[in-house]
Amino acid sequence: MNRTLASIAVMASGWGCCALGQDLPPAPPASSATPPAEPAQPRREPLSDIAIQGRDSAQNNALENEITPELDEAISRGLAYLSQQQNADGSFGDLRYERNIAITALACLAFMADGNVPGRGVYAEHVQKGLEFVLANVAENGLLASDAANGPMYGHGFATLFLGEVYGMTAGGGDTRLAQRTHEALVKAVRLIESTQNDQGGWRYNPVPYDADVSVTICQVMGLRSARNAGIEVSRDTIDRAVTYVRQCQNPDGGFKYQLDVGASAWPRSAAGVAALYYAGIYEDESLNRGLSYLNMSAMPGTGRAPRTHYFYGHYYAIQAMYLAGGEWWARWWPAAREELLVQQLDTGAWDDRSVGPTYSTAMGLLVLQMPKRYLPIFQK
Repeated sequence: MNRTLASIAVMASGWGCCALGQDLPPAPPASSATPPAEPAQPRREPLSDIAIQGRDSAQNNALENEITPELDEAISRGLAYLSQQQNADGSFGDLRYERNIAITALACLAFMADGNVPGRGVYAEHVQKGLEFVLANVAENGLLASDAANGPMYGHGFATLFLGEVYGMTAGGGDTRLAQRTHEALVKAVRLIESTQNDQGGWRYNPVPYDADVSVTICQVMGLRSARNAGIEVSRDTIDRAVTYVRQCQNPDGGFKYQLDVGASAWPRSAAGVAALYYAGIYEDESLNRGLSYLNMSAMPGTGRAPRTHYFYGHYYAIQAMYLAGGEWWARWWPAAREELLVQQLDTGAWDDRSVGPTYSTAMGLLVLQMPKRYLPIFQK
């Protein structure tokens, strides 16, 4: 059945990685998916024209042939592979990220992007086991972190997003005790995010309000947005301060710097910066137009312009930014991103990032490719 327009919507009006560590080395390029040696020049329409076309998100504006038979097959193979990677305790993760709470959250979100939730769907049990793992790793102060935590606020942000999506998609049904535990953990997680925001308005690797970077900040903003969508009270001041911080990290070229005093633009964190503004409730703004234009010029799929460093992390946020922008932004980016990722899928059904592991990259690839299914509430305005 074509589920292009399907949506499990728990939405609020208004506002409502992975770079698991920024020190990761670049992943070697996939041998079967080497970018063209001489990248084609991207189309250069006037910014004002594109901005007008992109005012409506792709939420209710599906493209023709967004979901193809080849895409469906790739997703099925990817989900089957991912399901085999879950550990007995419900966790996911490879290499130095074994039993990692961020990768567990992302893997479960990949199943949920196909409509699976605890108690419903082919992979319902996998989502529930992942949820139990996250709930078993809630600290007294609300931090969501496993023993294998690496940069705990990354994991905390992704896990908060996961809890918000689970609670938003299942509240009022199913296991009431599980729903209560999810609610309690989600509230504690939100309060931890609010209390660890630094003076600049952002967040960093550890749950202390000391310094900040764009990459960790977007994780917290998405977690807060998901919680708000699910009906959890979130401080408006926290969001306003986060918006100020993200704006200050934008460079004149439209890209985003890593921290306020670290100046170069890079496409993965620039995608995160644009997405952060959208999830904070900024929908029409020159900062968005400049950021989207930077992404088109520096990382348009199929052109070979995007470096492989933090490749899946970058595509995860870029696809969200283009989806929320809608219009011509989405119409250009989605088919190109879809085709670029499809040719990189391995015979096993996985995608591979040799610095973080195939479980992480497969989860990220599936989240990108399942965007047109429109199941996850976080992707809606």
